Amino acid sequence: MAEKKATAKKATETKAAAAKKTTTVKKAAAAKSVLAVNAENVGFKAGDVYQALAAAEKALNVKEIAKAAKISEEETLLGLGWLFKEGKLANDGEKVTLA
Repeated sequence: MAEKKATAKKATETKAAAAKKTTTVKKAAAAKSVLAVNAENVGFKAGDVYQALAAAEKALNVKEIAKAAKISEEETLLGLGWLFKEGKLANDGEKVTLA
């Protein structure tokens, strides 16, 4: 009888150890996209932003522009900077529209 208890205890410990191994999962670091910042790429992003604002025909905030242009918010900000510098945008508080 004592032998059965020892065997049952060992089996329970083995199952617990196996369960512990399966629950420890390594988390992989999320891959970050790299944006090359040069005049050509920023110019393309400015074009994307301009086209999104022209299609909307109304003032949009940064998130809305990014969604409409299908680019990231960082890329949207680069494009907005380019267009503001050229004087092609007007600012209505938190929203931006074509000048």
